[in-house]
Amino acid sequence: MAKKKEDKKLTKDQAEKKILTLKKDLFNMRFKKVNNQINSPAQFNEIRKSIARLYTTLKNSK
Repeated sequence: MAKKKEDKKLTKDQAEKKILTLKKDLFNMRFKKVNNQINSPAQFNEIRKSIARLYTTLKNSK
């Protein structure tokens, strides 16, 4: 829950940087998923939701 509030406080540049890092994490998790090395499958969905939240925040801030 705290992450949602933190995401709303980010500047446009900070949000874009965070999206890029989350996308990299998601990319790496896909490889781990294929190799059955993933620890928490729920984390995969959380990263996707965080990216969507950040895109929404960017869209609404314009």
